[in-house]
Amino acid sequence: MRRIPTTAALLAVAALPLSLTACSSGSSASAGAAKPATPPGTPKAAEDPNAGLATGSQLKKALAPASFFGAGYAVDEAGVRDSGPMYQEPSNSPVSPGKPDCTKFSGTSWITVTGDGGVSFAQNDYANKNTSAQMAQEIDVFRGTDAATVLQHLEKATAGCPTFKDADTKTMVKVKGAATTGLGDEAYTVTLTDPAWQNGSTLIAVRRGTAVVTVLSTAGHDNGLATAKKLAARVTGALGAER
Repeated sequence: MRRIPTTAALLAVAALPLSLTACSSGSSASAGAAKPATPPGTPKAAEDPNAGLATGSQLKKALAPASFFGAGYAVDEAGVRDSGPMYQEPSNSPVSPGKPDCTKFSGTSWITVTGDGGVSFAQNDYANKNTSAQMAQEIDVFRGTDAATVLQHLEKATAGCPTFKDADTKTMVKVKGAATTGLGDEAYTVTLTDPAWQNGSTLIAVRRGTAVVTVLSTAGHDNGLATAKKLAARVTGALGAER
């Protein structure tokens, strides 16, 4: 996890067709004969828990392109990461209420403050060489209903972090969170402000189905709110078209 400048992670299985021709004395079974019944007690084949979920290789196609960010912005190559064509083991170890690592809110992968990890992800971030403003984007995919749980954990983590000390300025960062409408299936916005900063930062988490889009922005003069909303809408809208 890299810090925000205070100046402002497929498995495909193919079944081979099997054609059987049964012969008996004086007759032969047709190719369309019914299959023998499965003996009672035969265990069912294990279901793939990642079936239908996008991989990191697919998710990175939904991230906003360089042209979205405009003049002065360049991608930070050190922050370009994804989980590739395979899946990773998910994690779910949410922090105890009132005991989150609040400093994680100051990183580009700030969603880790929830303690949840998905089966695939893609991320990158852009910095403006002229203003030092930063914009970051990430998509994480979860199994089942875990994506909804992530937003619940985010709200709890925010409540447990009314303030935290900035590692660079040694001043106190104020944290405010609120449910947000008009983005995906549900969304939550976190605003960070510090009198020592030139501008605050806005973090938005948006759930769409099994995916959670997270963005960060310090661009503009409104704590990055407008640009964060624009980026969140762009990435969320691209989900589903990345396959």
